[in-house]
Amino acid sequence: MRLRYRPRTFLLELVMVAVAVAFLFPVYALVTLSLKDPRQAADAPLSPPTDPTFDNFSHAWHRAELGPALFNSTVVTVLSLVALIALGSFAAYFLARCATGLGYGLYVLFLLGIVLPFQLGMIPLFKLVDSMGMLGSFQGMVLFYTGIQLPFTVFLYTGFIRALPAEYAHAALIDGAGHVTAFTRVVFPLLRPITGTVLILNAVFIWNDFFTPLLYLGGSARETVPVRVFAFVGQYVSDNGLVFAGLVLAALPIVLAFLLLQRYVIKGFASGLKG
Repeated sequence: MRLRYRPRTFLLELVMVAVAVAFLFPVYALVTLSLKDPRQAADAPLSPPTDPTFDNFSHAWHRAELGPALFNSTVVTVLSLVALIALGSFAAYFLARCATGLGYGLYVLFLLGIVLPFQLGMIPLFKLVDSMGMLGSFQGMVLFYTGIQLPFTVFLYTGFIRALPAEYAHAALIDGAGHVTAFTRVVFPLLRPITGTVLILNAVFIWNDFFTPLLYLGGSARETVPVRVFAFVGQYVSDNGLVFAGLVLAALPIVLAFLLLQRYVIKGFASGLKG
């Protein structure tokens, strides 16, 4: 059967092109301004650079101290992701296979953690972290992000595990394996698609978060990239080339991570919704 090219198809294509342009325009402006000197940026900010320069990136790297900030963001993000995957996947395995009132109640409790905004508890959480002596430390940030993102992680994993046949784990249990062994050796390897989704969605949130690191790490040697870029903008606001070069350097690692894991995002999220 041949598909006819209709005016409606043409209109849909125009809409998609317009949406693509709307999403790509900020990226174009960001990269273009980062490659211009102050004179070019002031004369023609949105035109393609006639004489592109990479000096902005070198200056932004040294003046904003982005090297240590990138290291700090990487440590916080990686440790938080490890904790979220380990705790979230195992908790979801219990909730997905526990057909009792306790399992259902705990699952509803995790869902409430998604609905309620964490900003409501910022002051008590800040006092708690301060009383534990974790202000300005990686441990405090990892603990905070693990608690905040755990409900969302459990939600994704639970839906995906419910869509998996329970016979895989049952076979391992019949062979004498315990629940921990059955999960780590049999179930968890099957969670690769949803694990990719959990990785990228949580990584984007943690890497780009500004308010929490500003509150818990501001003024310390462990400031993350968004905090350092903010300080950089305040100090060198007159030179837009340095500002946008710093933003490009800050966004590059998480963009690369998304490109590597993008095929898992939709696949894992859609599979999780089936449950």
